Amino acid sequence: NPHAILQVASIQTFPVAEVGPVISTHRLFPKGVNVGFMEIVTPRHILLRTFERGAGETLACGSNACAAVVSGIRNALLEKNVTVELPRGNLSVRWENETAPVILSGPAMQVYSGNIEY
Repeated sequence: NPHAILQVASIQTFPVAEVGPVISTHRLFPKGVNVGFMEIVTPRHILLRTFERGAGETLACGSNACAAVVSGIRNALLEKNVTVELPRGNLSVRWENETAPVILSGPAMQVYSGNIEY
């Protein structure tokens, strides 16, 4: 599940709807890529918006939260334990080092129910 993470000054004003599809389908990513737009509030808190390949902007994405935190840690911008603020709620992501797993935690909630007739 590939991700490209961009650090932006403000996720509120950054043109995610315009830039997301361009990066998501760029020739550097022949199978497409999910794009994360990360605003660093503090080294322990980021804001994040996600443009998923084939789906557009989504309200939450756990794998993108993990990718953003790992990217921030590897670039010496974030600490090992980070709160990731997404449009539909917060997640916690922890990554100790290169040999450790990335730990994601947060709430789960039902956002839709329905019936499929076929």
